[in-house]
Amino acid sequence: MINPLVSVVMITYGHQDYIEESINGVLSQIFESEIELIISDDCSPDYTESIVKKIMENHPNGHWIKYIKHSENKGAIPNFVWAIHQTQGKYIAICEGDDYWTDPLKLQKQVDFLEKNPEYSLTFHKIKELTTRDEKFTYPNPDTEETYTLEDLSKENFIITVSVVFRKNMEVLPDWLKYSPIGDYPLHMLNASYGLIKYFPQEMAVYRVGSGMWSTQNKVDQIVNTMYCLRFLLLAFKNNEKAYSNLLKQYNNFRAELIKPIEAKKTQDANLKDYRYIEKITDLSNIYKIIKIKIGKKIKF
Repeated sequence: MINPLVSVVMITYGHQDYIEESINGVLSQIFESEIELIISDDCSPDYTESIVKKIMENHPNGHWIKYIKHSENKGAIPNFVWAIHQTQGKYIAICEGDDYWTDPLKLQKQVDFLEKNPEYSLTFHKIKELTTRDEKFTYPNPDTEETYTLEDLSKENFIITVSVVFRKNMEVLPDWLKYSPIGDYPLHMLNASYGLIKYFPQEMAVYRVGSGMWSTQNKVDQIVNTMYCLRFLLLAFKNNEKAYSNLLKQYNNFRAELIKPIEAKKTQDANLKDYRYIEKITDLSNIYKIIKIKIGKKIKF
C-alpha cells in the first residue's frame, strides 16, 4: 500500500468476542482513497490473533490491515501511543477493538469535511451506546451540527474516541502522554490546539460500555485517573490562560467529589461522638445523680 490518506488505529487486548465486528466496520468503508488499518495487539492471551489473521486472508479488503502482536504487554496507553506513531496517513481515525463503526461512509464524510475546511483539526459525531446499565455512561451529544474550540473542550471531554477523525498534526506525540492514565482526552486537547472541532449529529458508530479499560473502572478509580491526567494537561497548557483555567476548575471539581465521602465520614464521626456524649449524659444513672444533687441543693436552702 502506498501513501494511505487515512490511518485507522485499533488497539486491542483480549477482544476475541468483539474484534471481528470492529475490523469489519472498518473494512466495509466506501472510500475514494487508500486506507490502512493498524491493529496493535497488546499481547492478548486469547484467540484475537487467529481471528485477525483469518480476516486478513479472507476479506477482500484484508490487505488494508497491518497487524502487530507485541511479545510483551505494554499497557493500554503506551500501546495507544505506539500505534499512533506507526500511522502513515494524512488523517487518523480510532476504533478500539471492542467498539465498531456502523456507517460505511463515515470516513468519507469526515475526511471530505477536513479536506474542504483547513481551519478544522478534529471531527467527531454522535454514537450509539451499547450497555446494559440504566444510567447513560457517555456525554449526551446534540442533534445539530456544532463547532467547538479548545476552550470548550478544556471544560470537559465530550468526545467519544470511536467517532474521531483528525489531522495528523504531530509526527511525535509528547513523551508525557504515555504516562497518563487516560490517552484520548489529552490527544483530543492536543489536536484541538491546532484548529477547530466539528461535530456531526449522525450516529455512525457504537461505543461498547463495560468491556473497555475505562468503562469497567469504578467511580473512585475514574476520578483519580482523571485528576492524574488533568495534572499533565495543566502543565501542557499552562501558557493558555482560558484552557488552563477550565482544566484547573475540572481538577478542583473532581477533587471535591473525591473527598466528599471523607468529609461526610468526618461529619458522621463528629455526630456519632456527639450522640455518644448525649447518650452518656442522658443515661438513667446520670439523670438520677443530677436529680439527687438538685434536690440536695434545694434542701440546703
